[in-house]
Amino acid sequence: MLRPFHEATETDMQKRKLGRSGIDVAPLALGGNVFGWTADEAKSFAVLDGFIGAGFNLVDTADVYSVWAPGHKGGESETVIGNWLKQRGGRDKVVIATKVGMQMAPDRKGLAKAYILRSVEESLKRLQTDYIDLYQSHRDDPDAPMEERFEAYGQLVNSGKVRAIGASNYDAARLKLALETSAKLGAPRYETLQPHYNLCERGLYEGPLQDLCVKEEIGVIGYYSLASGFLSGKYRAEGDLGQSVRGGGVKKYLNPKGFGILKVLDELAAQTGATPSQITLAWTMSRPAVAAPIVSATNTQQLADILKAVDVKLDAAAVARLDAASAPQAAAA
Repeated sequence: MLRPFHEATETDMQKRKLGRSGIDVAPLALGGNVFGWTADEAKSFAVLDGFIGAGFNLVDTADVYSVWAPGHKGGESETVIGNWLKQRGGRDKVVIATKVGMQMAPDRKGLAKAYILRSVEESLKRLQTDYIDLYQSHRDDPDAPMEERFEAYGQLVNSGKVRAIGASNYDAARLKLALETSAKLGAPRYETLQPHYNLCERGLYEGPLQDLCVKEEIGVIGYYSLASGFLSGKYRAEGDLGQSVRGGGVKKYLNPKGFGILKVLDELAAQTGATPSQITLAWTMSRPAVAAPIVSATNTQQLADILKAVDVKLDAAAVARLDAASAPQAAAA
């Protein structure tokens, strides 16, 4: 086991609640999208060891990771995590979150009851565990009756195969309907929401969706917390995009607003000694309803930088500067 990167431990780190599920998590989640893709099994094991060893516990993945990579069919990330769990043990120290619904193949997608019940068994097998802590609808499925997903999830919770359920990529209206539907059925409700949320993409979550999450005590575990690496400051010009296979997703931020955000991050970094990544994550962790932003790391050096974000405390003036630089632009009339 790797030595912890900093002094935070499972006992002294402030845990946060995943909605009303009764599950407590440390304030950063580890994204498993890179496992078995840009991080091979050995590197993935080292990152997982470092993350858990430093007192963190929420690991997020999905059945579809990494179907987009040449030669992959999906399930690669879950398989790596399952191999790690089998080798390391300590299942009770890890909160495993995975997802269902994104297209694995033309006939393997959506939130129909039969498909959920089939997919969960495949995920359990790959993860080499008999239960999933948080099972999430990866995206809404307008073609499947809303009731079906909650019938399936209710069955899984009652059987002990799933502890709690969550939603990803839902808008406010559909999330509200989902909460009303599960309540009507007496079924488990979505306890978490996983939106696209960061300093560059505030408008996708803030507003009615955030208000609903605050009102209903839904824990938010946003993804792309560092805007595909842009908010780390390593992408400053188009020539930098080739540094990573994810660089292509950063080009849209190379504009006056993006550069304005980086300027404030640079200035705060100079004042505090924290890195732009740490400051970004500290800002995100301070937002309403946020339980744990999701961050990915392909090596232990990246992870060490990321985890220190929990020790960064931003004062009101710093938050105000970041808020102003990143304010969502008003929609055109």
